[in-house]
Amino acid sequence: MLSVLRIVAAFLFMAHGMRKMLGFPLAHRVPFDLFTLTGAAGTLEVIGGALLLVGLFTRPVAFVLSGEMAFAYFLAHAPRGFWPLGNGGELAAIYCFLFLYFAFVGGGAWSIDRWWADRGRAAASTPSRLEARTGR
Repeated sequence: MLSVLRIVAAFLFMAHGMRKMLGFPLAHRVPFDLFTLTGAAGTLEVIGGALLLVGLFTRPVAFVLSGEMAFAYFLAHAPRGFWPLGNGGELAAIYCFLFLYFAFVGGGAWSIDRWWADRGRAAASTPSRLEARTGR
């Protein structure tokens, strides 16, 4: 279920970035400019979301995205009031803590990270050709 949670969260998170960058699936109210906070956030959301979607570099990417969401909350939402329900910051808050969770637990069984780790363990446990020939 960890992998399913990661995949669904990443897909939904990417939609926010795609809206900012591409105007898809819904039009964005301002044109995309990479050299603005919105542009940087959209880029992080699309690229980071794609990496999380496939489970590649899950822990560091999730940590960066958690920080992005904390920054977004305190910059854009908290000045409008204390309570997330009143300041519109529920998604930023939940994404922040969800990504922090992924930073600690990893991407789960269905991730490229896990595939690489399993492949490395299998290679380490396989005897080399010289060991196989000599029996040592």
